[in-house]
Amino acid sequence: MERTQPLKSETVIEARQLGKTVPIEGQSDGLTILRDVAFAVARGETVAIVGASGSGKSTLLGLLAGLDVPSQGTVSIEGQDIFALSEDDRAGLRGARIGFVFQSFQLLPSLTALDNVMLPLELAGHPRPREVAGPWLERVGLGARLNHYPKHLSGGEQQRVALARAFAPSPAVLLADEPTGNLDAVTGAAIIDLLFEINREHGTTLMLVTHDEALAGRCGRILRMAGGVLTESAANAEVPSTSAV
Repeated sequence: MERTQPLKSETVIEARQLGKTVPIEGQSDGLTILRDVAFAVARGETVAIVGASGSGKSTLLGLLAGLDVPSQGTVSIEGQDIFALSEDDRAGLRGARIGFVFQSFQLLPSLTALDNVMLPLELAGHPRPREVAGPWLERVGLGARLNHYPKHLSGGEQQRVALARAFAPSPAVLLADEPTGNLDAVTGAAIIDLLFEINREHGTTLMLVTHDEALAGRCGRILRMAGGVLTESAANAEVPSTSAV
């Protein structure tokens, strides 16, 4: 299986001199989590962010999604500086153009699988959210589980719902934070195969945080984090896919 390559040279994500410092009581300088991070990602590219625990990789992903605000620098999505927007406008851009897959799934327990996938579509004002959400759950193999609540789904099934929810609004960018961290090895491999398969079909720009070098090697690029500083390297050897379970 070949790595996903950019469809165009158009830049979709750009970070410039991005930094994040949090205050610490009794210390004038605070704690620097990220410093002077800069990179650009092309449309359709797949990028892994790797590094030790505490290296700043999840903080970086949160800034790229506009879920957190930097202490310095900018993030642009499709040419739009997201931190020049109001909080409401930033949330609107995130809902329309950015999908997010979390390690802990982040499904709403009071909603069915179908309702969880419909929710971001409804928030974005989609006229027919059910007509989009249902086929997406079919696509991830959960056509028979539309009306099941998260507590009645396995971890792998919950992450499949999360994938359907992330892809349903047709985002330009998909961000994934340790998407298999709460899954066993076999189920996690199946989820990753599905993630890359759907990503290739739709040409989404994918950035994922992982500590797994084999998974990182399936991406077109690797960005390495160490002490809040980012360095870039080429991807390692390709690893074969694992059959879905």
